Amino acid sequence: MRQERWGVMAILLADVGGTNARLAIARNGSIDTQTVTRFRGDDHATFDDVVRQFMQEQDQPRISAVCVAVAGPVSGGKARLTNRDWDFDQDRLARLTDADQVRLINDLTALGYATPVLGGGGLATLRTAPADRARNGQALVVNLGTGFNVCAVRNLPGGAIAAMEAEEGHTKLPVHIHQRLLDAVGPDAIKGFTSTEEAFAGRGLSRLHAALTGTAPVRSEEIDRAADAGDPAACATYFLFTDLVGLLCRELALRFMPLDGLFLAGSVARSIADRMDHFDASFLADPYMRHIPENTPVFLIRDDMAALHGCLAALS
Repeated sequence: MRQERWGVMAILLADVGGTNARLAIARNGSIDTQTVTRFRGDDHATFDDVVRQFMQEQDQPRISAVCVAVAGPVSGGKARLTNRDWDFDQDRLARLTDADQVRLINDLTALGYATPVLGGGGLATLRTAPADRARNGQALVVNLGTGFNVCAVRNLPGGAIAAMEAEEGHTKLPVHIHQRLLDAVGPDAIKGFTSTEEAFAGRGLSRLHAALTGTAPVRSEEIDRAADAGDPAACATYFLFTDLVGLLCRELALRFMPLDGLFLAGSVARSIADRMDHFDASFLADPYMRHIPENTPVFLIRDDMAALHGCLAALS
């Protein structure tokens, strides 16, 4: 194996979204936090340009492997960002970095790979479950942010894990959630909630608030600030939205049975963390198969480097 001047080979990790790309170097199985660098997407025409700049800033380390988490679908060693005109190609990255191993994964898949190593201040417990419950080695990451998606995780013998790709955001809403929304916003506004993502991503929260208040849509962050300040309309929106998230997570708990934990991620998920009493009421509302959500702990991923940790785990 090729060796760097100072010892071991370096691994290049990247977490790439529509707004920013975060890159880092890992050595000896851990991320060198001093190398973590954020790049604004608007400042670079391509991701390859970002890699070249980062490698130069890091004194051209000898790279043995690369893993990039992409906020978009990955197929056949190629990917494209959903919200920026950047494309990714494993073969091209191998030539660019001279790496022997290159892997592209979806950003939710990266969070799935990270779940076994999350802890401390990077993970908050939102609801507990009985310590003596039966476990099945299964977990689920649910991202509520700019988009919506999930990643099912399975712990395998020997300590390895499998993180499953999905496109849950593009599924249709369950009938009872659709009916709850219809009752709240009416037949005209319901037409905007065409998929799970359109209802539960940040723009879904924005659309819900506009429909409930009869006002123009505002960013979900503004609704969050207004609710924290005690604005009654914003609080009402969040109460309903959190109820709906609880209903959806109940469906996901039955679908994936994540008895090792349901991990919420994303800016919208963080904004409902203080409203878990409404979440729990909906999560446990249906007595049918209630023992599954009752025995499912719910966590909030707070670690901004979680996807980078997942990229490192995906290479092992």
